[in-house]
Amino acid sequence: MQSIKKFDRQRTIDFLLQYAMYIILLAILVTVSIIKPHFLALGNILNILKQASTKGILALGCAGLIVLAGTDLSIGRVMGFSAAVTASLVQSVTYSSRYFPGMTQDLPLIVPFVAAIAVAVAFSLFNGFGVAKLKMHAFIITLGTQLIAYGANCLYIEAQPSGTAQALSTFNQTFKDASAGNLTIGTVTIPLVVLYFLGLAAIMWVVWNKTRLGKNMFAVGGNEEAARVSGVKVEKTIMLVYLMAGILYGIAAFLEAGRIQSVGANTGINYETDAISACVIGGVSFSGGVGTIQGVVIGAVILQAINFSLNFLGVNPYYQFIIRGLIIVLAVAIDVRKYIVKK
Repeated sequence: MQSIKKFDRQRTIDFLLQYAMYIILLAILVTVSIIKPHFLALGNILNILKQASTKGILALGCAGLIVLAGTDLSIGRVMGFSAAVTASLVQSVTYSSRYFPGMTQDLPLIVPFVAAIAVAVAFSLFNGFGVAKLKMHAFIITLGTQLIAYGANCLYIEAQPSGTAQALSTFNQTFKDASAGNLTIGTVTIPLVVLYFLGLAAIMWVVWNKTRLGKNMFAVGGNEEAARVSGVKVEKTIMLVYLMAGILYGIAAFLEAGRIQSVGANTGINYETDAISACVIGGVSFSGGVGTIQGVVIGAVILQAINFSLNFLGVNPYYQFIIRGLIIVLAVAIDVRKYIVKK
């Protein structure tokens, strides 16, 4: 009888540790909805999903790096630079202060789309090379890349023919329709970016769960030496995971430019904290080798719902930073606790 009670108590502890962040954050959302019943209106829910989508796509890329027991501090700045490149290529040809005054026709969307991905992939592969080949800690290499990407972005924006550092804006309608348009079903209008997010999440679920790369990624994250002994090409796996992350960062940058309609030097600032937070809240362990795509999606949505609810309640922005910081600390503390219990 005593052993049964002990077993039940352990199962309860395991359950609470596994879903602690979900329980805490959902409790906050329930409290907000009680205080402000209109918080759960369909328009607000769609707005939360829209705001969560680009950061969620960033989180899908970052999650693989955390599974490898790494991280990426350059996400926001890399996305910002990629978004600036995108913005410069999709400005309306009738806009007198456009970045490329010699451009007299709108480019096919595939050009800025590929350009955004190329920029992000270049930085991501640089990070991957540092981790896989030079054996640098992901924290250090991505911190350096963060500064490089920010400097490159500032130089790129300041290189406008106008000689100013004004934000890049006034995009052509084709780009706005594709990146920030809506799909209307009956009386419900769904932002396309939400559908892009869910579609990419489905693709990444297949990669993580049904491909050799996904299996190798978890093997390397769980125990790199054991994976190497079992025949996994560790360096190749790391580089491919960073390549996937770069592609997702580029896609997010393309979509974010359309969502915010104006790209400046500070675009993407602190986006890495939201992406990493979404991963940890969603159950991706910093210890490596643990995580699910559905958890990342849920984590991104819940985190954005918290941010939206704080704005909805009119909470002082400075307090919002403190609350978001506490959420990150709490998420990592719970992750560490789960790792200790598992050990």
